[in-house]
Amino acid sequence: MSHPTVTVRIRDALRYAQGRAEKLGRTQQLELGENLFVRIAPGGRRFLLFCLDGEPDHAAARAVAGALGLRDPQYGWHQGATLRSLTVVEAGDSASPDEAPEGRPDGPPST
Repeated sequence: MSHPTVTVRIRDALRYAQGRAEKLGRTQQLELGENLFVRIAPGGRRFLLFCLDGEPDHAAARAVAGALGLRDPQYGWHQGATLRSLTVVEAGDSASPDEAPEGRPDGPPST
């Protein structure tokens, strides 16, 4: 059985995933574009942005941080085994900006 296609604004999808990350305490992943992905960490106040080919840019990270309502985002990089990800952490969160949220894109997704 085929399900109907539903179009939603990216901001709405990000906020929905952020709410799920906070409520369920689990990492949520969204595909934002053909080669751009976001993983929102449990709690919803930090995320990583990655591309399967290349690196994400700061403009995209700032846009996602704004959509998620982060008041004072801190930016850093995480170098995994195969990918380099841009990390974003709300100031005051216990994680360092260079620490990847759970479920790094170059490792197994969190369950």
